[in-house]
Amino acid sequence: MGQDRYENPLITRYASDEMATIWSAQRKHSTWRRLWVALAEAERELRLDISAEQIAELADAVDDIDFDAAARFEAELRHDVMAHVHAYGDRCPNARSIIHLGATSCYVTDNTDLILLRDSLQAIRRGLVQVIDQLAKFAAEYRDLPCLGFTHLQPAQPTTVGKRATLWCYDLVLDLAEIEHRIESLKFRGVKGTTGTQASFLQLFDGDHGKVEQLDRLVTAKLGFNESYAVTGQTYSRKIDAQVLECLGGIAQSAHKMGTDMRLLQHRKEIEEPFGKKQIGSSAMAYKRNPMRSERMCSLARFAMNLVANGADTFATQWMERTLDDSANRRLTLPQAFLAVDASLILYRNIVDGLVVYPQVITKHLLEELPFMATEEILMAGVQAGGDRQDLHERIRVHSQEAGRQVKEQGAANDLIKRLQADPAFSAVDLTDALDAQRYIGRAPEQVDEFVTEIITPIRERYTADLNGETANVRV
Repeated sequence: MGQDRYENPLITRYASDEMATIWSAQRKHSTWRRLWVALAEAERELRLDISAEQIAELADAVDDIDFDAAARFEAELRHDVMAHVHAYGDRCPNARSIIHLGATSCYVTDNTDLILLRDSLQAIRRGLVQVIDQLAKFAAEYRDLPCLGFTHLQPAQPTTVGKRATLWCYDLVLDLAEIEHRIESLKFRGVKGTTGTQASFLQLFDGDHGKVEQLDRLVTAKLGFNESYAVTGQTYSRKIDAQVLECLGGIAQSAHKMGTDMRLLQHRKEIEEPFGKKQIGSSAMAYKRNPMRSERMCSLARFAMNLVANGADTFATQWMERTLDDSANRRLTLPQAFLAVDASLILYRNIVDGLVVYPQVITKHLLEELPFMATEEILMAGVQAGGDRQDLHERIRVHSQEAGRQVKEQGAANDLIKRLQADPAFSAVDLTDALDAQRYIGRAPEQVDEFVTEIITPIRERYTADLNGETANVRV
């Protein structure tokens, strides 16, 4: 392909071949034809005048699409579905008269979109499960490595590297529950007619309501769905799209949060994302190791998050049985949301697979703040040794402020423990192990163990095949 036309970078740079294929023109229009075949089959089974030979002719040409011919028809007719009806009819002249019999355009467009949504959600679920699995492995490996916790991005009570990873992982577990629900609740539009009343099919079957209902069930089953939506207008409710986009936006939020944390941790030189042997961090500053994968994941995730509003706006403005202002918007938002989240999960998996942890730097940073973290335990020990709680609290406050001032103004080491050791009020308190970080991480290691056992193991058991499957590679 030439380089003189814009190409979507979601396809050319970021997303997987699998997701790009799902939303391809070939998949879309082959699915239209599968739907026309299924409709003809069901109508024949219900005794309409359709021959087996006509159906065989249609089935034989499902993937043999003349896109140039369809484009010529669309330029003349200004209607994409009818353009493909004509192109299909030219390919299958004996079946031309029964293609699309009784159907409206949304029979093929909406039902196809629901099939593509289902396939795409399953692909996203697979990527999500793989990231969850890898994050859980990382959490287990570093379950008891103490590190500074942060609230308000200020040093707070210590946690562990593994416990922090469970926070990232649990966000994705919550996203997995949402995507499982979306897959489970997704239904088929089915055979509903022009405004959802099935009037054209009722006419085809001479007023036989039972056969119209059976037609809907037959076609729904042929395309692999257990149910169709109870009622529709011309389209299935665009609330479904809004819910799917919201689900994808949730995954994007989780990826963005983790990516932001990684960028901050790499700034502190505590944990780094993978860096290729020949990778260049900066065209000018050769020494740099930029968190480019985390940055890219945040960038793509932010794009996906901002597509969510399109689904809400489109649903809210579907007047009566439908308006066509949904069409162009959905052609953009639905595939691009899936492609962006797919790309984000590829990056997420790649980042977690290659995380580099620097325990000595983590410990150094922790020890710089740990004396302050230890003061609550020291205060309690002083009270237990017979001291006055309010007096000890004031002494700790004064010593802490002075130690902090020395750190900030002089760049000195944090000598709070030495100051307390020299204060007679704390003479009865053993401060020998005051800076043992393991004393201050609470149940963080045990929480990691419980999280893996109770939350992750059932997920691994449910999705064994997905965990053993291939993973997409980061291309740039």
